[in-house]
Amino acid sequence: MAERTAAVLGLGRTGRSVCRALRDGGARVWAWDDDPARRLEAAGAGVPIVDLGVCNWDRIDRLVLSPGVPLTHPRPHRFVRRAQAAGVPIVGDLELLVENDPDRRIVGVTGTNGKSTTTTLIAHLLRSAGEGVQLGGNIGLPVLDLLPKPVEDIYVLEMSSYQLELTEHLRCAVAVILNVSPDHLERHGSLAGYVRAKHRILHNQRASDWTVLGVDDDHGRKLCRKLAAKADRRVLPVAVGRPLDDGVYVIDGQLYDAIGGSAAPVLDLCPIGSLRGVHNWQNAAAAYGAARALGLAPAAIAAGMPDFEGLAHRLEPVATVAGVQFVNDSKATNSEAAARALASFDAIYWIAGGRPKDCELAPVLPWLDRVRHAYLIGEAAEGFARTLEGRVACTRSGDLPNALRQAASAAWADGKGNPVVLLAPACASFDQFRDFEERGEIFKALVAELQAGPVAADLAS
Repeated sequence: MAERTAAVLGLGRTGRSVCRALRDGGARVWAWDDDPARRLEAAGAGVPIVDLGVCNWDRIDRLVLSPGVPLTHPRPHRFVRRAQAAGVPIVGDLELLVENDPDRRIVGVTGTNGKSTTTTLIAHLLRSAGEGVQLGGNIGLPVLDLLPKPVEDIYVLEMSSYQLELTEHLRCAVAVILNVSPDHLERHGSLAGYVRAKHRILHNQRASDWTVLGVDDDHGRKLCRKLAAKADRRVLPVAVGRPLDDGVYVIDGQLYDAIGGSAAPVLDLCPIGSLRGVHNWQNAAAAYGAARALGLAPAAIAAGMPDFEGLAHRLEPVATVAGVQFVNDSKATNSEAAARALASFDAIYWIAGGRPKDCELAPVLPWLDRVRHAYLIGEAAEGFARTLEGRVACTRSGDLPNALRQAASAAWADGKGNPVVLLAPACASFDQFRDFEERGEIFKALVAELQAGPVAADLAS
């Protein structure tokens, strides 16, 4: 892009990273964001702000779109339509990365749930075995902030459907698809559109590359059969709860390596607190498969797994106060993720709600026998209450502070088993919080206040 003009639309974390990389590469940058505060912040950092509504599009060589800007649905952004009318190519930061670093070994991880944990665990396992690794993408550093040297470093990248729909030439040495269930349908128009975006992670793979594929859902099983029928594909299936003739699987927490057809036990995952729950067993199996695909020995992978610390806001133990455990799973932003959280505990006082991605709670229904009471917050509260009526006791708490106080009081009064106050919203956070991280941090701060308060002290004594 040297001496060429790039319009950058969207000046969040990714957009600012794109501007820095383009300027460093000698490009002319015309940057814009519909949010005046973001424009002001970017201008203060030296980013050239140009109103793309009045500029000459004949001078623009490319529009670089941030992942949060709609490409197709629910409707294309007005400047996307302007670019298309002017014949200006539209790309994302992943496309710029692979253009400028085409020989880099990339491990790409996507899926509806579990991406962040799996991506971070793969990087951890590779580092533990002495490999050079850089972690980024939809988690950690934006891809264009990763260091171009050492060139032998492996890039381990979490890839969202928003990012994938903006790349044409990405090639992953190892592509991981964990699972697919309905999500972000407003951005992709349909489940089929969402799946197409996810499948772009497989484009351009060669016979020497690997696809690590979760086969616990219908989508994964169908895709596995399709890919395995091709002579130029190397597919490594991953499953939980059942053995595989060839692949990696977990039964009752025991990880087995059956790559090549002969199964051998590798590691008991049950003692690893950061990998608690069936969903994390899938994450661990996929990370193990990716590491094996990159050439690591089973013993080296098994040695690194127990040291994994886990991620904030993903089944994160916050505190145990007067016998009640408080767990922050704010990242459970859809019902599939919330169901996985509910499956991980008994005697649950469940805090749920926020801005619904849909009002479909079907995935959580089989686990409601573990829920003693649900405390509902945000825009989803009424819809969730209707769905849960007759199945579990509910309180419309309104907001997170009320929900936590009510749940804690009920859990302290319980006196049976090992009660857990679990934040697993099954919703986006944007009705009451900036993002799921802020929601989780506020939950943790509220728990700390409870822990220091007089009620907890009385109960503890």
